[in-house]
Amino acid sequence: MLKASWKSLLGRKLRLFMSAFAIILGVSFVSGSFIFTDTLGRAFDGIVNTVGDVVVRPESASSDFDSGPTSKTVPGALVRSLAALPGVARADGNVSNPTTFVVSTQGKLIGGGGPPGLGLSHNDAPTSAGEPPASLSQGRWPTTRGEVVLDSGTAKRAGYAVGDTVKLVTSGAQPVVTARLVGIAEFKGGTVGATLAFFDTRTAQQLFLGGKDEYSDAWVTAADGTSAEDLAKAVQAKLPSGYEAVTGASVAKESATGINKALNFINVFLLVFAGIALFVGSFLIINTFSILVAQRSRELAMLRALGAGRHQVTRSVLFEAFVVGLVGSTVGLGLGFALAIGIQKLFAQFGLDLSGSPLVFRPSTAVIAYAVGLVVTMVAAYLPARRAGKMPPVAAMRDDVALPESALHRRVWVGAVLFVGGLVAGYLGAFTSISNSAYWVGGGVLGVVLAAILTSPVVGRPVIALLGWGYRRSFGAVGVMAEQNATRNPRRTAATASALMIGLTLVSMMSVFGASAKASVDKSINAKFAADYVLSNAVGLPFSTTVTADVAKVPGVATVAAVRYLPVSVNQDRGFAAAVDPVTFGKAVPVEFRSGSLAGLKDGTVLVSEDRAKKQHLAVGSTVRTDVSGTQGSAKVAGVFVSSAALPNSILVSLATAEKAGVPVQDSAVFVVRDRGAKAAAVEAGIDKVIADVPTVTLKNQDEFAAEQRKPIDQLLYIIYALLGLAVIIAVLGIVNTLALSVIERTREIGLLRAVGLSRRQLRTMLRLESVAIALLGAVLGVVLGLAAGWALQRSLADDGIDVLSIPGVQLAVFVVLAGLVGVLAALWPGRRAARLDVLRAITTE
Repeated sequence: MLKASWKSLLGRKLRLFMSAFAIILGVSFVSGSFIFTDTLGRAFDGIVNTVGDVVVRPESASSDFDSGPTSKTVPGALVRSLAALPGVARADGNVSNPTTFVVSTQGKLIGGGGPPGLGLSHNDAPTSAGEPPASLSQGRWPTTRGEVVLDSGTAKRAGYAVGDTVKLVTSGAQPVVTARLVGIAEFKGGTVGATLAFFDTRTAQQLFLGGKDEYSDAWVTAADGTSAEDLAKAVQAKLPSGYEAVTGASVAKESATGINKALNFINVFLLVFAGIALFVGSFLIINTFSILVAQRSRELAMLRALGAGRHQVTRSVLFEAFVVGLVGSTVGLGLGFALAIGIQKLFAQFGLDLSGSPLVFRPSTAVIAYAVGLVVTMVAAYLPARRAGKMPPVAAMRDDVALPESALHRRVWVGAVLFVGGLVAGYLGAFTSISNSAYWVGGGVLGVVLAAILTSPVVGRPVIALLGWGYRRSFGAVGVMAEQNATRNPRRTAATASALMIGLTLVSMMSVFGASAKASVDKSINAKFAADYVLSNAVGLPFSTTVTADVAKVPGVATVAAVRYLPVSVNQDRGFAAAVDPVTFGKAVPVEFRSGSLAGLKDGTVLVSEDRAKKQHLAVGSTVRTDVSGTQGSAKVAGVFVSSAALPNSILVSLATAEKAGVPVQDSAVFVVRDRGAKAAAVEAGIDKVIADVPTVTLKNQDEFAAEQRKPIDQLLYIIYALLGLAVIIAVLGIVNTLALSVIERTREIGLLRAVGLSRRQLRTMLRLESVAIALLGAVLGVVLGLAAGWALQRSLADDGIDVLSIPGVQLAVFVVLAGLVGVLAALWPGRRAARLDVLRAITTE
């Protein structure tokens, strides 16, 4: 049996490779995502481990990414007192700012859009490894105001050399800084795309801390014979309330945890598409092995007659599947490295530079890759293998492989149950106030898609019949044969079409959702936006309040409303809040309230969105526990407002609350209202003059602001389309494979048709029409399901600002037309092969 299985494999290499292609793509996504995130994790490990023995910091200052930055500091006097404690070798204060960016010699911003731009004070304090985190490769360290040292990567990208005058932009009181480059440094942990600008300590305090004798944190170095843990306890005992001493190892672990949480999104995102590719590929594997089993029915019958048992036949088919899965997993694992390199280069475009970090390959990645590839292949091949084992020799010798109708009846009943369940779940998510509504919609979509897969042999008949009507009128007898071939084995046709249906369902759903999101943005800005202009940071980070103050002085500017975004949790449910001044913000962005008003917003109160209020059962007057950027307390709900695309935040707090909690005094966005009597051109020219030297800050009118809000939606859709395109490619291969195997299965029939007068051109046309029928069946079902799924998803997020349903009719029609073209292309190779068959040999084929 083993020899027979090997012979079968070697005799069908191309067909089995096409099945393995689905495994290759899926496994490459799985392995590539793990390789990339492991590489990224190791690169960040090098950074987070460059910390002192003990770190002294304000209690609200955490390395956890969710906590956000803080303006709370460590007094210089406290740092100096720590140096005199027993067991302390030295204590050094550090000043840091994560929004200091270098401007290149060409006037372009270096970095941003991902890794931070770090403005740092320089000292020679050692890390826990016993040496400073950075060393000079050229020049010297800064010693006075007007001097700066850059890391080598930033200096190279910006085009600066030692002695040049460097331009920087900061979020401090001085938005533009110029300094002479006196040295170039190498950071031992690597920068992963971050930019580093070192100043002397006094200059850093003037730029980022208002010139006060304070520090962002302090490193305390242990004397010989003192452990970091013991030193942290001793230092903590001497600290006043509001400060904490933690070991450098704890800070590194804390940072790594936050980084891993951020990286987890990348892994999940890629693994979702890997799952989709493997799920779609399973249909290709099922079809391939089903047809191969049907073609080998006589061979399997002979093996049974010679004494092979049912389990032996089943195991022989599963062995072939195992080899296919093994080969696919091996090739996919190799392609995973190429995919990881591709992701590296993609992230480099957003500033996350990993070019200096070698790829990290862990044994667990290989184990997961082979487990995924083999399990999917074996599970997909099990039903055809089981069917092969159940065929009695006499029945198999008749070459009768049609499935009994009762199997279709069971599929329809199970599909009907899933369909009803999916509709119920979708209705609850889309039209009720149930918690986690998007998850309910997702579950409903999954149920309906599975129902469509199971019932497609029956549901697809009207589509095939409609196409058959057109085929008969346009192509005569050739069209009739194409329709009959498509309906001859409804399970096979449906399985092949289902692979394409899944891909187009997801693409159509995202198209509807994306169009709805963009339409909601346009409506919200047009209807709920009184501001004429918006100032924001081009890299999504805060900017100096000095810019806001200068814009307010521009002639013709009536109102300036600053907004600061920060992490806030209400009753331990975290979200991003907007800190605003209620008077100016109300003039720039009118807010619709269900209860309460903006006037109630002050220190000690919060405003919550309608969706959050329903979820947490809150109302005006409710007392909630809050955590504002790491500072815990309580507040009263002063109003419940309606979210919109112009105001996507679910929490509003006052500027006073944010500043009291230690949120840095930096503006995330500024809404500007023009005096009605002022000329737009003059006001715009005045604002442009203010921000001319600050490349991080951009000015936009309402239309430009709406376009900026739509841009991330389009970028996300392009990425999703590209990844879902892999599932569509697998589906196309499924059509090619099914037609090619079908041609071999119908060799004698094709020979007889040719003998009675069917020309080669007519034969190719018949197969092309058959392929188009399969592709259009998948496309029609996919677009219909995607349209319904997109509508349900939009309704489930209506309370979050996606309140407009927009159906991209032209785009959906293009999907259907492209599916038809896919059918034409998929039939080229099988049609050419069929046309080349020798008529006499085909007739005598058994």
